[in-house]
Amino acid sequence: MAVDHRDGEGNIQVYDFRTLPVSDSMRQSLARLFAARCVPSRWTSHYSSRHVWVHLETFTEYLAALGDPPTDIEELSAGVWKEWRLSRRNTQMIGYKELTAVRGLLLDDSRLTAAAREAISKRIPPPEVTETSFEDGEFDAIASAARRMFRSAHLRITQNARHLVDWRTGAFPRDSDDWLLGEALDCLARTGMVPSYTRTNSYNRIVYRYIRVLGGERPEDTWQRLFLTRMEAVALGVLLMAEHGWNLSVINRLAVPRATPDAGRDGKRIYRVELEKHKRGTGRYFETRNLTDDGADTPGRLITHALEATVFARAAVHELSPGTDRLIVWRTGKTPSVDAPREQKKKSAGVGLFRFGISGSAAKSWAIDAEFASSPFRRGRRTVNVVHRREPGQNSQNTHDSAYVLTDPQAQAAAVPVIAAAAESVVAKAREVVFGAEVRETADPDDLPTATADCHDYENGPFPSPDGGCGASFLMCLACPNARVHPAHHSRLAHLHHALDNLRSVMDSGQWQTDWADAHARLEHLKGLLGDAVWVQALGQVTDADRELINYLLNGDFDQ
Repeated sequence: MAVDHRDGEGNIQVYDFRTLPVSDSMRQSLARLFAARCVPSRWTSHYSSRHVWVHLETFTEYLAALGDPPTDIEELSAGVWKEWRLSRRNTQMIGYKELTAVRGLLLDDSRLTAAAREAISKRIPPPEVTETSFEDGEFDAIASAARRMFRSAHLRITQNARHLVDWRTGAFPRDSDDWLLGEALDCLARTGMVPSYTRTNSYNRIVYRYIRVLGGERPEDTWQRLFLTRMEAVALGVLLMAEHGWNLSVINRLAVPRATPDAGRDGKRIYRVELEKHKRGTGRYFETRNLTDDGADTPGRLITHALEATVFARAAVHELSPGTDRLIVWRTGKTPSVDAPREQKKKSAGVGLFRFGISGSAAKSWAIDAEFASSPFRRGRRTVNVVHRREPGQNSQNTHDSAYVLTDPQAQAAAVPVIAAAAESVVAKAREVVFGAEVRETADPDDLPTATADCHDYENGPFPSPDGGCGASFLMCLACPNARVHPAHHSRLAHLHHALDNLRSVMDSGQWQTDWADAHARLEHLKGLLGDAVWVQALGQVTDADRELINYLLNGDFDQ
């Protein structure tokens, strides 16, 4: 009673339902439901089937522990499901995923009772998101650690690659130390191993004449000369995440980028990078990015270095498994035993001595070795897309906003000054609107002079006094459509604007906003209407009478 799941690349994963601790009829029912999803239109990635399988094991263990467990789907009651739901922890990684994975499978069975279907169909609210982006210092430390490790590996591999090229072009005298090292590198590039004596056990002794020129028999002296290690591959993945905001599943299965010729004459390389979010199924989410290597710190430079660091591993894999198209390829330090079962050899994604991509366990091991709290990929990707790039990465804009931006403390903190600035801008714009005075070139002899402008209709203004006439203060004159401003007012109004600026520097900010901000905004509006040249000229024409008038006005000693 086993179900085979063939993924989009033709790899098969076998799920043995005989291991589930429930009755045979329940196993058969669950196997049928599971098999119905192991088709190209539903699950094209082993991630999807493993995700459900793991939670199905947990669910059946719960059923087996019941006093009277259901023997088949039709016996599954609403009460059993509710108890199972209440027993799950309300977390994103455990409870929520367990419930939604098992629920989706069970609802495919038409034999569920109406009560059970109603209970299982009830919405399962996602738990509150607790994952946050990294602080700048944390993120920089992670990226720096990855950069140091990968740069060291890239330098090591490219130096040995140059030596190999020189050997192949006959640059070294035969049997010299450089020639012997080149011969060892050539064997390593072709076979994945330096020249060794073949033994019946899993350990092959290196041919003695090469040990001295290699510097020893340790991995760093031998196969690491041309191949990345598991941890160095993770470091490369961390840098891809840090620079581009890609998630681990995308990086893990990243295809080899193709270089396209540039139309210019500067020789820069443009890489076409194909990104596929496999959790959604092959082809369901696919996009391409063009990344240009135009020198250090350009988007394509890391791609160039990744290609250089994996060139020998990818070539070896191509010989062993033609058509393999994976960017991240690394060499394992463990030589497969000749007598090892075929199934054991295929346990890891790879071929021969080589492995593909980055697993979650490898990412955790890298973090532990580098003394970080956890795998950097999930929080790192959130940091890049929410804090640095501030745009979606393999997500819709709605998912980016709702699941990432709105729930992230750093994004919330960064939004505060933006919102405040926007609000202040709106208020300032509103204050500009209330500038109602008419700007004229000459005075009208019929107008009534006031401290800040001339009044064209004192008896019929928008701010009437209970006793008749105008009830507004002189500071409100510029808000009145009856006010007239002409050149004779420029110097005193420019001085008033200057005085309010001085008050702003010595007063409490909140108090200044309350007392003087509206008047200042109207003067700013007038300054904009007149222009800087006229305003500067007006400031140079301020008289003692202007200063005395404005002093009285600001100190409240001047009555209308």
